[in-house]
Amino acid sequence: MALLSAIGKNPSGERLRRIENSPNYRDGFFQNPVPTEVTVKGVSIFKMLREYLNKPADTKPPGPIPSIRTDLHSLPAGGASIVWFGHSSYLLKINGVQILVDPVFSGNASPVSFFGKSFPGSDVYTVKDMPDIDMLILTHDHYDHLDHKTVIEIAGRTRHIYTSLGVGSHLEYWGISPEKITELDWWESAKIGEPSNRGQGSAGTGVGQAATLTATPARHFSGRSFRRYQTLWSSFVLKMAGYSIFLGGDSGFGPHFKLIGERYGPFDMAILECGQYGKNWPYIHMLPEETVAAAEALGAKALLPVHWAKFVLSLHPWNEPIKRVLAAAADKGMTLATPMIGEPVMIGSGYPRTTWWDNLLPE
Repeated sequence: MALLSAIGKNPSGERLRRIENSPNYRDGFFQNPVPTEVTVKGVSIFKMLREYLNKPADTKPPGPIPSIRTDLHSLPAGGASIVWFGHSSYLLKINGVQILVDPVFSGNASPVSFFGKSFPGSDVYTVKDMPDIDMLILTHDHYDHLDHKTVIEIAGRTRHIYTSLGVGSHLEYWGISPEKITELDWWESAKIGEPSNRGQGSAGTGVGQAATLTATPARHFSGRSFRRYQTLWSSFVLKMAGYSIFLGGDSGFGPHFKLIGERYGPFDMAILECGQYGKNWPYIHMLPEETVAAAEALGAKALLPVHWAKFVLSLHPWNEPIKRVLAAAADKGMTLATPMIGEPVMIGSGYPRTTWWDNLLPE
């Protein structure tokens, strides 16, 4: 029963009717901005599984992932800070507003304990370490972004949840009140932070200033079982307290980055995936060089590369993504932040640039 619960539930009823009216939903499925295959034609699931089961040893780090222990309750009240927890989980604090994105603290990027285990050292933070959350943002429903155990544990200390259209079906199935959930289609925005608006579409942060969260396109897919494309996958644009931040979620490279940059850029910071790419699925995840190109297209002043350093979900060396991003950023003159897990990043200040992934020692 625990496994079935973790899988969640696809949309139905009024939610499904809203989905069927979406311009991004056709022929019974959500569609990408441009035609996109999850895998290249002719590659079977059995071939990919065989390659994964015989993956190289360097897909895992030789020793524990290092981290910095930060008191998350004592981050600066002013300005904008980011604390990364490995892969695509991070906490933003903007003028006192606490925003948690795609938290996965269960130790697995899957509903079962024997697959997708986190690297030693990468799980130093748990739900208990989190402050009370004003906004929980869930970009899409894949297990390495929407973690059943984590969401259930943090929901009681979360004022409001923002997610892509359809994902609320999983959340309601897990017992979360629909009044606590706002689902957005691409290009839809929610006003947040207004103390007089604490219902649907508001985080109720009480900071006394209006801000917006806008769902924007991504080139990816969705699904927690065998049926895909029933819920939407998104990136998000966050405008708050004078800051403009792009939350990339998962996305392959495409023209949508330039379009988002033209509509909402420039950005003070772009948080973009750089890992878990593979020759068998080149359209749904970016190569590291494409990550830098996407940041350029967005008009980002700085780039924080994520989606690496916690799980083995591909066949590349575990630290290859960050090395390639570092080289591409240097070539393009892109400002890069490369924090350790738990190391605060202050937007607009000097960014951490240690190459902490080099020379890890075995336990």
